[in-house]
Amino acid sequence: MEIREHPESEAGTCQPRALPAASANSPRISMAAAPAGAGDGATAAAARAVEEEEARALLPSPAPGGGCDDDDEDLEERAYEAAEKVIVCISDGPDPETGGDGDDTALCSSSGAAPPFSWRKLWLFTGPGFLMSIAFLDPGNLEGDLQAGAVAGDTLLWLLMWATAMGLLVQLLAARLGVATGRHLAELCRDEYPDWARRALWLMAEVAMVGADIQEVIGSAIAIKILSRGYLPLWAGVVITALDCFIFLSLENYGVRKLEAVFALLIATMAISFAWMFTDTKPNGKDLLIGILVPKLSSRTIRQAVGVVGCVIMPHNVFLHSALVQSRKIDQNKEYQVREALRYYSIESTIALAVSFMINLFVTTVFAKGFYGSKEAGNIGLENAGQYLQEKFGGGFFPILYIWGIGLLAAGQSSTITGTYAGQFIMGGFLNLRLKKWVRALITRSFAIVPTIVVALFFNTSDSALDVLNEWLNVLQSIQIPFALIPLITLVSKEQVMGVFKIGPNTQVSDHEFGAYYLPLF
Repeated sequence: MEIREHPESEAGTCQPRALPAASANSPRISMAAAPAGAGDGATAAAARAVEEEEARALLPSPAPGGGCDDDDEDLEERAYEAAEKVIVCISDGPDPETGGDGDDTALCSSSGAAPPFSWRKLWLFTGPGFLMSIAFLDPGNLEGDLQAGAVAGDTLLWLLMWATAMGLLVQLLAARLGVATGRHLAELCRDEYPDWARRALWLMAEVAMVGADIQEVIGSAIAIKILSRGYLPLWAGVVITALDCFIFLSLENYGVRKLEAVFALLIATMAISFAWMFTDTKPNGKDLLIGILVPKLSSRTIRQAVGVVGCVIMPHNVFLHSALVQSRKIDQNKEYQVREALRYYSIESTIALAVSFMINLFVTTVFAKGFYGSKEAGNIGLENAGQYLQEKFGGGFFPILYIWGIGLLAAGQSSTITGTYAGQFIMGGFLNLRLKKWVRALITRSFAIVPTIVVALFFNTSDSALDVLNEWLNVLQSIQIPFALIPLITLVSKEQVMGVFKIGPNTQVSDHEFGAYYLPLF
């Protein structure tokens, strides 16, 4: 797959800034022409000006809205409008937390280094990473977790851990791309690839998106059926999920931080629910530790292993994270601001995926404890999992069936909203659609809801068929990974796109090794 080089005079495209030619007014000439008796301060200032000029020349091409004409800006689809972005107080003046006088900021501006760490700034940057982590906790993941636990016991926990670690690396690259360029992956694919490749990548992204959305909506519908004690059928749960998704998305009108707070509540609900189940079932700590540290893989568990990888590393999530990081106001023309944003996003994403790993581990070990080696192991799935848990571990203070239903509902609702978000970014980025957000959300929802209702009606009377479908949808996600991973690695490796923020050869080797180990699973 070839990438188009930037034509030097291509209309409507922001080009990388080249070093300006020396002129009578340039810092180089001024420094050379300075009298021999001039002070060292003037010479040092001129030298710093030259260094800043050269550093700016190596920064990535300005994103739409960061250096292009206003006419071009109006024609470009953007993840967030300027008024929607959160101000993270990367100030050009005194720091309100430290009471400084802005000297650190001036020093960072001249050197390109990130300012000192601040807990307040970390809090302001917190949000996009946790929204991204939802894709690691959707009903497809829970399906993969429970089947891996029931069929393979604790033996695939090591794969879950390393898949999450590789997922973190991929998501950090996606964040790096979005922060450094001010554009997300779908937009860059539209500009950098020829038309045939762009259409193929868009089609693959939509296929992956629809496959993930079916799992998310069906999972939420199953939870509604459990919590309503079977009163609401599967198709009714699908309709309810489709409608309440728009209600949650409307919270964005009150600010990005409000929507992020809702996601934080849903993640906390999942964590409490599945930790409660973990505590109730009392899994063996020794087996859990061996499962994490000792790699084991047999031919009998290959399908579950591929499903674990596919449900943890989801293609649409790469597009999503590269767009979510643009919800903070960053000036891509200031290297120290980009470096600071990358630092805080890296910390936040690591914390978010550590939480998601623990939640997935809870689910896997619960089902490994209860059903590994039993006759029910091959038949257990999302819809009947709660009933099996209830029969195996009983009710206690609060019936485990409803604990499972609450956790599943939180996973389904949160992942459905982020799935809609991702669909909007994918469609808008590849096709450059300048539509109102509710229109894009409606189109994105329609792509998934129509096939999901068909699935709900067809599989409503067959639990086993629905579980098999979910398992193969996880495998579908695995097959789609290269169509997001290859463009991402290619783009973050290009100096024309990333400037000084392109990744080094060691990171490229790590990602290629991941592909080399991953692809033979098929």
